[in-house]
Amino acid sequence: MLVVTLVLAAVGFGLLVTALTTGSVIWAWGCIIVCVAGAVLLLVSALSLRQDDDSETQQSHLGGRHAKH
Repeated sequence: MLVVTLVLAAVGFGLLVTALTTGSVIWAWGCIIVCVAGAVLLLVSALSLRQDDDSETQQSHLGGRHAKH
């Protein structure tokens, strides 16, 4: 997901440059939409990674799969 976020950031930057050179508001709105989509994707990715880390931490505290009882 990080690669998709980086691609969206690059596309957003390209749209920003296009909006600034042409003076068109449509390109600027496209930049905003792409950047918001990238930010949401990055947030979802970070939250899912955090939940995965939390579940692994809980598993290690509970003994995990390979614990000897």
